[in-house]
Amino acid sequence: MSELKTPHAGDDMAKDDDVVSLLMRQHGDIRNLFDEVEAAKGEERRDAFRRLVRLLAVHETAEEEVVHPFARKGFPGGEQVVKDRLAEEKAAKETLSALDEMDTDDPKFMPQLLKLRRDVQEHARAEERYEFTHIRRSTDTANLAAMAKAIKAAEAMAPTRPHPGVESGAKNMALGPVAALMDRTKDAVRQAMGKG
Repeated sequence: MSELKTPHAGDDMAKDDDVVSLLMRQHGDIRNLFDEVEAAKGEERRDAFRRLVRLLAVHETAEEEVVHPFARKGFPGGEQVVKDRLAEEKAAKETLSALDEMDTDDPKFMPQLLKLRRDVQEHARAEERYEFTHIRRSTDTANLAAMAKAIKAAEAMAPTRPHPGVESGAKNMALGPVAALMDRTKDAVRQAMGKG
């Protein structure tokens, strides 16, 4: 296992003046984190999985609060594009909830993780093809930068753990705390956008 680890969401120092570039980089970080979880064992796997859950929470929440509202109004057919992405996100969240109920050492963990990875990668490809391309064509650089700024601010404010102080793998990753992490991330995105 190499010492090179994917940064926590928001840890990098990239300028990010384009929301599409930011989200595409997050897609790469998510792929890398899946690799880390698959390659690791024990506590390292638990740590990589926590970072993956956090990045997925930040990424999906940012899309729901920043990207989807723009896409609904920003280009023809945007409403259907968002509807399709939300259906994919729901499937991924259901798989994630199954994972959250087990320890990373559970023999059933890896098959569920691989299913989640497939769901997330299909979703990412669809976003890149049907949503991101249209967003970049449908707005100016100032709006792309404003959306990126809101997402970066939310990353910085999002909690790093679902519930601080709850350290056991099973308890820390239970669905309730992940749902709470997503709620707190949503609050952070809204605050960053001045809607809080």
